[in-house]
Amino acid sequence: MPQRPLAGLAPALLAVLTAAGCASLGPQAELPPSIDRAQAFELAGDPGSAARVYEQLAAQNSGAERGGWLLRAAGDYLTARRTDDAARVLAQSEGLLTAEQGSEHTLLAAEIALNRGQAQEAARLLAAMPEPRAAPQAARYRELLARAAALAAVPPAAAPAAAGRGAPPRPPHARRLPLTGRAAAAATSVRDGFLTAYFEAAAAERPPVRVYDTGTESIAEALAQAAAQGADFIVGPLTREEVVAAADFSAPRAALLALNFLPAERPPPKRFYQYALSPEDEARLAARRVLADRHRRGIALAPAGDWGTRVLAAFRQELSDGGGELLDTALIDTARTDYSATITEVLRLGESTARDRRLESVLGTRLQFEPRRRGDVEFIFSPAPASMERLLRPQLRFHYAGDIPTYATSDAFEPDVRANQELDGLMFPDMPWMLGGDLAEAVRAAVRDAWHDGASYRGRLFAFGFDAFRLAQAMRRPGAGSEVTVEGLTGRLSFDAQGRVRRELGWAQLHDGELRLLPAATQ
Repeated sequence: MPQRPLAGLAPALLAVLTAAGCASLGPQAELPPSIDRAQAFELAGDPGSAARVYEQLAAQNSGAERGGWLLRAAGDYLTARRTDDAARVLAQSEGLLTAEQGSEHTLLAAEIALNRGQAQEAARLLAAMPEPRAAPQAARYRELLARAAALAAVPPAAAPAAAGRGAPPRPPHARRLPLTGRAAAAATSVRDGFLTAYFEAAAAERPPVRVYDTGTESIAEALAQAAAQGADFIVGPLTREEVVAAADFSAPRAALLALNFLPAERPPPKRFYQYALSPEDEARLAARRVLADRHRRGIALAPAGDWGTRVLAAFRQELSDGGGELLDTALIDTARTDYSATITEVLRLGESTARDRRLESVLGTRLQFEPRRRGDVEFIFSPAPASMERLLRPQLRFHYAGDIPTYATSDAFEPDVRANQELDGLMFPDMPWMLGGDLAEAVRAAVRDAWHDGASYRGRLFAFGFDAFRLAQAMRRPGAGSEVTVEGLTGRLSFDAQGRVRRELGWAQLHDGELRLLPAATQ
């Protein structure tokens, strides 16, 4: 694939292009910062907390990468309506930025000025920069010009140029995504992945694309508008609430690929497909791997809360259907860092200690002994975010369970050797984007020089956006329907009978912080 400077690749897109996917992320505690953690806060509607994580990431870096994290923090603070905090972190980025980042800096500075009622200052900043070439920034630029003009009661300076562009073509391919609001910042990575796939496709295979901002209009309005403008395929929306609203839309519409799953009990309407990075699906994969590895009886430890409960339920059901059994489960308080009491209970170490104490009482002498864990555990399932897994795994070893085969979900893994030193022996499924492969390496080579801050294309949400475009393209082919299979960055993708995307993933194990790919399971 030829390399292209993606900063200028989107002039044909008509609205501010953003994207969002549903990466179902685990609970977040005040633990080491990561891009996944920041994006989880954004998806949960907490941009202020996401901004703090980006500030922490900035403190760990220097140069343009530090500047990139500070720009993200400023953007999230603006989303959280914390203008003073946005101005504070934006000031820290000065002198660190590349030319592309400089454009983002100016746009953020203009937005801060507008929030403070300083229309002339905003207009001055915008007039001093050329209109960005990248579609998302260009649309923001025009929006900020219009806001400044409205605030100052003068026509926007760029209105004549914008008016001369002509009417856009009818869009056969529409995306309904949260440009503004709680998911906007996390959506950046998915947008970049979608655009990368779009421009890596042959020119003849690129449909016109229009983006509808579900942060400023309702799902029903966006769907009606897309239908009126001739869209023949729709990608999005993001949140579960929006996906339910899309399923409730009763007027005629194009086929739709939602970027989240409907509730399990909710049947989808016709031509309604669903794609998500589901931890429950990974839990089912883990159960099947456990059984393929000839283990039948084990225990599970997961974070307390809705995420852990859902993942454990999916794992238990799949394990039981395959003839396995969970002997015991435990939910761990994510506000704590010492899990000894929970581990001791689930491994029944207290019973061993009690037996030895009784023996000492009978013999009337002090004995030297070492507690023994229960002997019927063949495996441990410990799904958790990476920050929690790094605490849990050493404590399991301390409590005599380090030799028990232990399985997790991909949430446990971050591509950082130092961060994974404590996870020795842990096994988990993950997407090709994280584990490597021909497609992943080709895409990385094509975009490595394009995303200067690096964060845009490192995470799983970038791969999610990339595959969303490829799925949509495959489904748009005449007669395809859901009878498609895509070899993607997020796995080998296909559809089940309910129109949900199912992902086949590879397996890996950590040794000295590094990945070792595992052979495919054999039944």
